[in-house]
Amino acid sequence: MQPSVAPVGFEVPLRFLLGVGAAVVATLAMDAVMARRPEGTTPPTVASGVLTDRHPDHAPDRLATVVHYLAGALSGALYVWLLYATEAAFDADGALVTAVAAVVLLALMVGFFAVVVLPRSRIQRGRVAAVRRDWTVAAGAYVLVLAPLVALASTLL
Repeated sequence: MQPSVAPVGFEVPLRFLLGVGAAVVATLAMDAVMARRPEGTTPPTVASGVLTDRHPDHAPDRLATVVHYLAGALSGALYVWLLYATEAAFDADGALVTAVAAVVLLALMVGFFAVVVLPRSRIQRGRVAAVRRDWTVAAGAYVLVLAPLVALASTLL
């Protein structure tokens, strides 16, 4: 039997904290991807516009930034929860569990934005498909950074 370095139960909250930390890095990577997409930072301003009932062009930039990073950090915690749920469902850990949790997170991120946020925005209908596509690409980049970072950090526990 190998002695535990951390007290019993300490690994769970620590893994959530590592997930949030990895999520901040993933959100920065997402920002880099959004900067290269035609719609740029439109998704965060769409969210800000929905929260303030304004057109995204007139939505508060600071609120857009806060909501973007807060949602990014909380999505890291959600990802760790999805990992725990997937590990329990498959009674395993490793690459398969990581991939399943990552796909579920991506579906939740894209689905929430596309089904809840975007339809409530005041964005022109002609831009909706482009914003949804750019969000999907940016969210994909987020998950592609987050999942390996959490996996790597989890091996250190």
